Amino acid sequence: MRIRLLGGFRVSVGARDIPDGEWRLRKAKAVLKLLALAPGHRLQREQVLDYLWPGLDPEAAGGQLRKVVHEARRILDPSLSALDRYLISGEQFRLRRESTWVDVDAFEAAALRARRSGDPAAYAAAIGLYEGDLLPEDRYEDWATAKEVSLRSDFLALLVEQARLLEARANFDGAVSALRRVIAADPVHEEAGAALMRVLALTGRRHEAMQEHERLRAALDRELGVEPDPATERLFEQIRSGLSAEPELAGELLEQVGGLRLMSGDFQGAVTAFAGAITRLRGSGANARSARLHRKAAQACLMTQDTASAERHVRAAEGLLAGTKDEAEKARVLEARANWLWAVGRYDEAQSAAEASLAAAGAHGTGEDVAAVQETLAIICHMRGAWRPGLQAEIERLGDAGEQDPRLGRIFEFHCCIGEYHLYGDGLCETVEDYARGTLALAINRGARHAQAFAWCLLGESLLLQGRWDEAAGCLERSTELYAELDTRSGVLPWQRLGELAVMRGDSSAAAAYLRHGMAIAVVSPLAQHAWGRLYATAALDALERGTPAEAVRVVRSAASAAARYGECPTCTALLYPMAAEAFAALGDRAGASVFTQAAEKVAHSFQSSAWTAMAESARGSLALADADAGGARERFLSAARLYERAHQPFWSARSKLQAALAGTGGPADRHLLDEAATVFEQLGALRTLDAAHRTA
Repeated sequence: MRIRLLGGFRVSVGARDIPDGEWRLRKAKAVLKLLALAPGHRLQREQVLDYLWPGLDPEAAGGQLRKVVHEARRILDPSLSALDRYLISGEQFRLRRESTWVDVDAFEAAALRARRSGDPAAYAAAIGLYEGDLLPEDRYEDWATAKEVSLRSDFLALLVEQARLLEARANFDGAVSALRRVIAADPVHEEAGAALMRVLALTGRRHEAMQEHERLRAALDRELGVEPDPATERLFEQIRSGLSAEPELAGELLEQVGGLRLMSGDFQGAVTAFAGAITRLRGSGANARSARLHRKAAQACLMTQDTASAERHVRAAEGLLAGTKDEAEKARVLEARANWLWAVGRYDEAQSAAEASLAAAGAHGTGEDVAAVQETLAIICHMRGAWRPGLQAEIERLGDAGEQDPRLGRIFEFHCCIGEYHLYGDGLCETVEDYARGTLALAINRGARHAQAFAWCLLGESLLLQGRWDEAAGCLERSTELYAELDTRSGVLPWQRLGELAVMRGDSSAAAAYLRHGMAIAVVSPLAQHAWGRLYATAALDALERGTPAEAVRVVRSAASAAARYGECPTCTALLYPMAAEAFAALGDRAGASVFTQAAEKVAHSFQSSAWTAMAESARGSLALADADAGGARERFLSAARLYERAHQPFWSARSKLQAALAGTGGPADRHLLDEAATVFEQLGALRTLDAAHRTA
């Protein structure tokens, strides 16, 4: 059975299309629509009655329901021997997933695959599945409205994301086409309007770009009574003032595109955009700008592991700057060489180059330059196995300098990412607490408050994972206080960890408040790619702990959308993957569970440790459940429990034991697992999960 809801309701069974005229009872169609849209394609009988006959006497509504279900079954398959072939009724109504295809499911799954892959072809496939808005004939039905808005918004977002990918790859006609579709559907979509202005200018159609600005300005004034965003106005002025300098304008716009693609994690798109900008400027005499573009292209090449091309770009930048007095740009190029050196394993040379770059940036560059080199030094120290002494040396060197320039303090946000390797790494996690306390004492002694905020957070994280929750809460709260005093664009992680702690304790209201704080910071954080995955992983965990896997899936889809915009750090996003696999599996969606199981396995393979391997094993357990392999699921969850125990994470070990028991047969071994899990939950104060263990027992 194939059910189409996008662009209007249509049903086919095998090769037979069911004409609309066959549906004598309108609510027979409505039952199918409701189930096709429901999470897991199932609803309780009372839910169906409330949707279709609100306020009607239950007995009378029940009679109506029996009539429309009989009608639906007769139309789908008139054979009396196949009443339950597609539609199963009882206290729960559901569609058989194994014999049912729904276009909304296919669209959402394709959108998820596109965002995970960043492939323009995958975007085209997903967009092609959206044949129109959801159920236009039911647009005023309460049960359809919210989903229609969500799907339409997702469709438009996919078009904008596709346009960004195409623009970076110089497929300007394709980008224009995608953006015009967005504007036709939503004339006040400012992001699409601004992007269209830029693409038109890149193709030399500057007059059309300026016309688009006027159209957008008029639409915003007419529909919303507002003016365009300042960023849109700056773009307009850039296009208008660049009328007489086409190559320079095109090069500058392509440089912007490359920067945006670099930040969003589309590194190949960034390489192509920077290369296009270099080509546009060739022979223009703009050596300084060309050197900058080569440097940025080298950075993008390194992110694609193309070290040979990266070195060529670094050499080109060095050649263009030879004999010039642009010492700040020379410092930046030297940092690019340091990045290339560590990427090819020449760590001693990388350290020397980075230190020389830091000295030059301090003398001639900006705070942003200094912060960037500090991040490079942090990576080099990490690659050499010397992150901890390197960080403390940095605190000694910086002292309270970061308090005068928040950009210097940003480096400690970056260190939070590297800290994950130590919190989750075998042979490292056991000593993080002592290291964090020593780092905190040093930071206090040196008056380095950014370093203090970082150290309080790292200490809180260590205590949280160890199960010392009361101590962890105090440390994390102190970290948020310091970050709030220092910089409104930093400090996502302690808010996220406080949310995680609240979820573990079963306080969803507090968790939501903490996550809102974190998300507000993430919107403006320069390190957003490290933040969103963590925030959404915590929200998904909360939804799963409340027994609402459909909400967890919605969170996961939002995480994919954020990753398409801001990029994604695999280690910072690691917890999202098992949560996503669990949520999709709970709804019987094997394809979705598989996508995130593979993501968890990739992290475990790239960064081997007990904790990350445990996350992969947990995801594999969920995938086994989606495959109806209860025995395999039980073994995977038990393996995860043992690995989490080795990583000194009692909550996650106990939670995995609970999952193993739920997948088991209920025998003595499973009851023993439940008792073990319940004991840990009680000791920790994980009251909601403790209650779940007791209910299972």
